[in-house]
Amino acid sequence: MAHGDLMSQAEDVADQFLRVTKHHLPHVARLCLVSTFLEDSVRMWFQWTDQSGYIDSVWGCGGFLANVFVLINLLGQLGSCVLILSRNFVLHACCALFGVIALQTVAYSILWDPKFLMRNLALGGGLLLLLAECREEARSVFAGVPSLGRQSSPKHLLQLGGRVLLTLMFMTLLHLDLSLISVLQNLVGTGLMLLVAVGFKTKLAALTLVAWLFCINVTFNAFWSVSAHTPMHDFLKYDFFQTMSVIGGLLLVVALGPGGVSMDEKKKEW
Repeated sequence: MAHGDLMSQAEDVADQFLRVTKHHLPHVARLCLVSTFLEDSVRMWFQWTDQSGYIDSVWGCGGFLANVFVLINLLGQLGSCVLILSRNFVLHACCALFGVIALQTVAYSILWDPKFLMRNLALGGGLLLLLAECREEARSVFAGVPSLGRQSSPKHLLQLGGRVLLTLMFMTLLHLDLSLISVLQNLVGTGLMLLVAVGFKTKLAALTLVAWLFCINVTFNAFWSVSAHTPMHDFLKYDFFQTMSVIGGLLLVVALGPGGVSMDEKKKEW
């Protein structure tokens, strides 16, 4: 009974948080979600020569194509972020960002790096949730007749795919050592991750993951504490904003709910 009371109290706190922030949460979620793309577009501008030189040296494509690659990344990411934040042509902007993710996955050989591949897939999950937020529910052809298969509507399938892909970020944070703290973090993180993926106590689990991931991010990816002229600064900065994008995706889960394909939705039928 005590466990049930504690869970009810936690859910009440989460509901109160949502009531207070419901008008601002989607905007914060969008800004967090696109933050890694904004940071990368700025990186492309200030490191243009380094980025184009790397692409040319790895792929031997010549200076022209290497510069075109940097230009596509810069304009594609910056333009898409502006459209998403202004809520204009969001579908086209998300498709452009999917294209950038795919292009970078191949160009930087991320396809063969499980950790970075899972993080890119997690970013894709955030974009799926953004598409779900912008997608209106399809109306029935006949007025007054409920549509069949509502729980399998494209919006709810996008939410399911987004939730599942977002959890891949936490697989990259699991530690394999057997210390008590690491084991505890792995168990708690995995449990919360599974709750979000299956859509059970979704908003509470997603909010808890947001808090946990934010604490990890500012602790281990504190790029501001490292000299700006070192490679570690760039690495930590990249990691920080990529994690912030996943936090944005989780905030969208909180704002939108789990969708029709979830245990929370199924509970309403029991």
